Amino acid sequence: MNKMIEIVQPGGVIERDEAIRSGAARLSGRLFLPRETPQAAVVLNGATGVPHGYYGDFARWLATERGLACLTYDYSDFGASARGHIRTSKATMGHWGIHDQQAARDHLAHLLPDTPLWVIGHSLGALCLPMQQGLDRIDRIIAVASGPVHLTDHPWSYRPFAAAFWHGPTALATLALGYLPGRRFGLGADLPAGVYWQWRRWCTQRGFYAREAGSTLPWPDRQKPACALRAVAVADDPMIPPHTVWKLMQLYPETTRSQKVLRPAEYGLPKIGHIGAFHRRAQACWPDILGD
Repeated sequence: MNKMIEIVQPGGVIERDEAIRSGAARLSGRLFLPRETPQAAVVLNGATGVPHGYYGDFARWLATERGLACLTYDYSDFGASARGHIRTSKATMGHWGIHDQQAARDHLAHLLPDTPLWVIGHSLGALCLPMQQGLDRIDRIIAVASGPVHLTDHPWSYRPFAAAFWHGPTALATLALGYLPGRRFGLGADLPAGVYWQWRRWCTQRGFYAREAGSTLPWPDRQKPACALRAVAVADDPMIPPHTVWKLMQLYPETTRSQKVLRPAEYGLPKIGHIGAFHRRAQACWPDILGD
């Protein structure tokens, strides 16, 4: 393992910063290790625009309560992995979802070579696996609020917001500034322009990213992965509603699949939404994410 400063947290969890090579980019990540030999190694692929620190409480819970090692990280030119001004970034959503995710998975597999390898993908985090390499190494996939969504898949109440996001002021601002100024619009983090424009194409054309396969994207391997897949939807998620999460299963035809819908009231929560399942206040639903 890398010789880096390790921090021992309450419960015996060891945390260590990791530098991950993804082509010419260097990704910043954090490894969470349980006190004992880990039962599995989990790479947590985050959602678009969500810094990896957001998943820290969940990763510590995996290590403390389930004995799992977990690697969180930020995609290239984003969050802790940002290098230089975002306007100069060449990153695309495909690069994040294919190359960065595979680089993080390969990094974790190298650190823990004899440990079962899991992928937990939040939103973007589970969409592009069939276009990656080395899928035989994966033992389990858990997809949370992830699915190939089209503008018309959103609930009616959410469609005006989605339409404005793709065709309104945010698109004009991205064109003018050379990056998506998410902070200015109250949408969270800023994003590289290439990420925004490709994301826009996927969500506003039928077939999602299928039209780009063989050109800007690799052809997906329809026979792999062939491991267990758990698809977890969130009942009050207007961005990736449950019926869209079930579409994800069409991308993984050879997996053994299970499904779960997280309903806020069942966990004493007023809401969960698209990213809330990984927040510490939603800890009651974490065992259902894992399926145990």
